[in-house]
Amino acid sequence: MRPTGPLHLGHYFGVLKNWVELQKSAKAYFFVADWHALTSDFADTSRIGHNIQEMIKDWVAAGIDPEQCVVFRQSSIKETAELSLLLSMITPVSWLERNPTYKEQQQQISGKDLGNAGFLCYPVLMAADILMYRPYGVPVGEDQLPHMELTREIARRFNSYYGNIFPEPQALLTPAARCPGLDGRKMSKSYNNGIFLSDSFEDIREKVRGMFTDKARLRKTDPGNPDVCNLFPYHVLLSTAQEQADIRSGCVCAGLGCVDCKKIFLKNLEVFLGPLHERRERFTAKPGMAEDVLAVGNEQARAAAFATMDIVRQKMGL
Repeated sequence: MRPTGPLHLGHYFGVLKNWVELQKSAKAYFFVADWHALTSDFADTSRIGHNIQEMIKDWVAAGIDPEQCVVFRQSSIKETAELSLLLSMITPVSWLERNPTYKEQQQQISGKDLGNAGFLCYPVLMAADILMYRPYGVPVGEDQLPHMELTREIARRFNSYYGNIFPEPQALLTPAARCPGLDGRKMSKSYNNGIFLSDSFEDIREKVRGMFTDKARLRKTDPGNPDVCNLFPYHVLLSTAQEQADIRSGCVCAGLGCVDCKKIFLKNLEVFLGPLHERRERFTAKPGMAEDVLAVGNEQARAAAFATMDIVRQKMGL
């Protein structure tokens, strides 16, 4: 994950929940992608250090256990930059220009200069991040499938030149979890429309009060449609099956207003976030814990990277 701001519910249900389960069954590597953050936020790096600290706290709060997995900082593994450079030598520019995420973010994110070479080439750096550890799979959502295919293409091309060095990692698809933003768009740090894991309950209540629901439902007496409502996907994630059924019937027949629906959501959200906040507070109470976690993880990741690059340099005659 890029340390560009606080993590939100979309990060938890779309990524972190799966990471927590994955660390129990595989040797997992999770890293803070600070170099990737520079591809779009290079003009002001003053918050990166703070964001890294907060991200590690959010990870631990969500259930990531540094004793069960490797948690490290991307820029601490200098071998990644070397591998990215070597991979860029064999990656056609056309492969990068066809990347759908590259086009989408250029269209949707305003106020940032995305015309830099780093932004165009970040899929190569991403491939280096992945291939460095020679994994069998990478936990991703469906939106990241183009990146995974590009990584496999780069690995295939590299292997064709220098021998069978890298596996072609598969996408370990995470279960789809729809987490719309407060304004109806995708929940995103870039759009500042999220409910963040570190938000206080007071802040959350204020955000939920102004949250979009069914745009066609102007009054409580108007029947609603949960399938187009901005709030109902969260009931699918947090409410019981009975609550979901009651909410659906009450919305359709106009027996349940949006304010009441939001109250049910807030009740279940507080139950869900309570343990996360407690874990975060315990971790934060120990000064220097985030740095200690990264120091240990950096050493583990560096050892794996050194072994990979030793093979790569030999095969390339460097």
